Amino acid sequence: MLNQGYELDRVFQALADGTRRAMVERLVRGPAPVSELARPFAMSLPAVMQHLQVLETSGLVRSEKVGRVRTCQIEPAVLRIAEEWLGAQRTSWERRLDRLDDYLTEDSDPQENGSTP
Repeated sequence: MLNQGYELDRVFQALADGTRRAMVERLVRGPAPVSELARPFAMSLPAVMQHLQVLETSGLVRSEKVGRVRTCQIEPAVLRIAEEWLGAQRTSWERRLDRLDDYLTEDSDPQENGSTP
């Protein structure tokens, strides 16, 4: 679990930046060369490469160079770890909110309070 926590930290740190989130959103649709990933951003190619390095270090993205073209693709297993963690948090909060709703509904029931409508 400790290792997974560290992995989650790296994933969320990588996704904390809007440029990197946009790159991940593009890569979810399929592999893309770095030049295509860089196209929508007003930044130098070295700056794009720094963002991709953060994504690769986090494990979210892997790349392969063939000739002069570096192609990146998403690593679904790592993305799935973050998705599972978020899902567990959502489930926990939904249970808590359901219990709160039950408590508030019971407390506001007019028959239990001895009053009639």
